[in-house]
Amino acid sequence: MSAARTLRVPGRHGYAAEFSPYLPGRLACAAAQHYGIAGCGTLLILDHSESGLRIFRSFDWNDGLFDVTWSENNEHVLVTCSGDGSLQLWDTAKAAGPLQVYKEHTQEWDPTVEKSLCTFRGHESVIYSTIWSPHIPGCFASASGDQTLRIWDMKATGVRIVIPAHQTEILSCDWCKYNENLLVTGAVDCSLRGWDLRNVRQPVFELLGHTYAIRRVKFSPFHASVLASCSYDFTVRFWNFSKPDPLLETVEHHTEFTCGLDFSLQSPTQVADCSWDETIKIYDPACLTIPA
Repeated sequence: MSAARTLRVPGRHGYAAEFSPYLPGRLACAAAQHYGIAGCGTLLILDHSESGLRIFRSFDWNDGLFDVTWSENNEHVLVTCSGDGSLQLWDTAKAAGPLQVYKEHTQEWDPTVEKSLCTFRGHESVIYSTIWSPHIPGCFASASGDQTLRIWDMKATGVRIVIPAHQTEILSCDWCKYNENLLVTGAVDCSLRGWDLRNVRQPVFELLGHTYAIRRVKFSPFHASVLASCSYDFTVRFWNFSKPDPLLETVEHHTEFTCGLDFSLQSPTQVADCSWDETIKIYDPACLTIPA
């Protein structure tokens, strides 16, 4: 693995990282004070180059920030979510605070309407992760502490598919970019499981190796059968579920829970992660520099 470019942000514990879909070299990180238990949060906008990582802009919020995503319509706009139950809409072209704040619960928002468009009910515990389908407009998946993965459709009033995916809380899910029927879940039981929506009675693959709960899982945007996961065991692991020995590489460069993880959309070999150890890292795992 190439040497990681590292930025330490004292007093801020990383929860989520996402590369810009527009600007090569730009990364967003959502972080919180005091491990997210108390204090404020910070949205960090970073630029990276061969010389390292630097902060382009930072925004503070009065509660911890736990996730972030870039707009797919505007290269300057992001949304974060906070421990106070609100979403914040930010513009990196402006140094001031959020453009807008949305405060409801488990909703979807249209920035031009200022209130939720739809409410989806059915989960019986906290929802940890949601992901839009990259293939089917209006379709999304959610992973919950109720041990289920659920598939929803904006056109329908209720849940479309309920998958009892694990016997423990599910902390993350992602949709394969190359297969509209394939999703992956990561759970407290340390396992990753793949699900084919055409037959959900049993997983199509199970990946074992983590020793503590899996906090986040992401499919590669460049390789159909490659994915990455980060965990409370301080590691990031890379997998190819089509291989007899699916574990490609284990990266151990954090000293605390690793919570944020993303693949670059511009570089097939580049990955970013962030951790409770106050660091954000961008690196090129060895397994991605050779054909998967």
